[in-house]
Order: sequence, then structure tokens, then C-alpha cells
Amino acid sequence: MPEVEVTAGRIAYQDTGGDGPVVVMIPGLLMDWKQWRKVIDELAPEFRCVSPSLPTGAHWKPMRRDADLSLIGMGRIVTEFLEAADLRGVTLCFNDWCGAQVMIADGGMDRVGKLVLVSCETAGNYPPGLAGFAAWLSAKLPGGYVATRSLLLQPRLRKLPFVFGQMTKRGVPDELMRDWMEPLRKKEIRRDLRRYAGDAMRGKHDLARASAALPSFQKPVLVVWDKEGKMMPNEAGRALADSFPNSRYVELPDCFTLIPEDQPEALAAEIRAFAAA
Repeated sequence: MPEVEVTAGRIAYQDTGGDGPVVVMIPGLLMDWKQWRKVIDELAPEFRCVSPSLPTGAHWKPMRRDADLSLIGMGRIVTEFLEAADLRGVTLCFNDWCGAQVMIADGGMDRVGKLVLVSCETAGNYPPGLAGFAAWLSAKLPGGYVATRSLLLQPRLRKLPFVFGQMTKRGVPDELMRDWMEPLRKKEIRRDLRRYAGDAMRGKHDLARASAALPSFQKPVLVVWDKEGKMMPNEAGRALADSFPNSRYVELPDCFTLIPEDQPEALAAEIRAFAAA
């Protein structure tokens, strides 16, 4: 995988290449670009699909010891990634994670032409649900992420509500989960994850403050929400869409938070129509 250098360290990314419009897909906690693999399969080669692996636990190279891995710092990593990879006018997509909001407030959207928010964290729902609380608690407990890794590698246990049970209706394939959990064997990767997830209480306030800036974002926004899941409430999705002056809200059936896993074809169709307009 290609890599670029940002202030925090080296960021690896998936890139399908090609001359089509650029769609950049950002993964969530404990996931890498493969979170979007099914959507990428639907969109490429019509679109150039790019997805960086952020330092949220499924990344292979640790960040610098002094890297800012707060919520705002993570948003800046995405902003720097777009610049380092020389990507402009992109359709920037988020699922699960709320980096877009802090990027807007931080003035980090110059290279973004359109924004897609897919069942993601919102002010008042960060960290989200039982799984979000468990991720924060694991960061505070000695050996917490060693235990988390062991738990997630057990197919029956990861279906529990405080793990992945409220995130995907269809479940994450065993092979994919093993890929995501392998980097957590390294203490440096666990350190990076702990610095981000353990800072969630400050992140809660940062997200609330950042959300006040959303009406200033004039570019087109597509908000796609799962109709059935409990982790990201539907009313939060509608309120998020209403925060933008130029937005459209869509709900998809038969899926939970990880719509790229549960309903990739329907999600890809929405992104295709939005990005090509």
C-alpha cells in the first residue's frame, strides 16, 4: 500500500487509481480501509476510491510519540492526508466516526468538494452507545485492549451489544476481524488507540463545540443513516442533516451502523449519484 507522511507519522492508504472523480472513504474505530471494501468494489473503476488507515487500532505503523491523537488531532491527520496525497475536490465519506465535524470547525475542508456522512457519531452521542463506552473504558484499564482483542476474535462474543452487536446486522467476517485485530498485538499500536479512545471525554466537548460551525459549510452534504440500528439514533441523523444549509437525508433499511458492510450496494448507489451530480 502507498504511504504519505503527515505530522503525526506515516499513513498508509488504499488507492484504486484512475482518472474518475475522487471519493475518499474514512474508516472508524478498530477498522481500516476494508470497512469500505464492498462499496469500493461497487464504485471502482468509475471513481478513484481512496481510503487511508487512521491510527485508530487497525493501523500497522505506530505514530510518533508526540503525535496529537485527540479527536481534533485525528481530523487534522485527514486534512494533512488529503494534502500529502495531492487530492482535491474530493467527495469525503465518513462512517461511524465524526471527524468531519471537527474538520469543518478547524478549517480543514479546503480540498473537499462534497461530504457524505454515514451513520456517524454526533454531538450528544460521543462516544456512541455501549460499544463506544466500552472502547473508552478499555483505554483506561490496564490490559484493556489486550482483552478487547481477545473478545473480538470470538465470533459469538463480538455479537454482544457492547462490542459489534449494534454495529452490523450481518456481522463481520472472521478473516476480516482477524486482519483488524492483528496490529493490536503491538504495544505501540495499542498506545495509539489508547491515546485516541482514552481522550473521549475531551472529545465529547470538542465535538459539541465543533457542531456549532456546521451551518457555515456551504458545500453539498449527503447524510445516509441506518433505519433500524440503535447505536446512531435516527433523530440524531436528521438533526445532523438539518445543521447544513445544503444537505439531503436518506435512510436505508435492513442495516445497522456499518452500512458499508450491511448494505454496500444501496450505499454505493447513493454515493454514486451524489458524487457524479
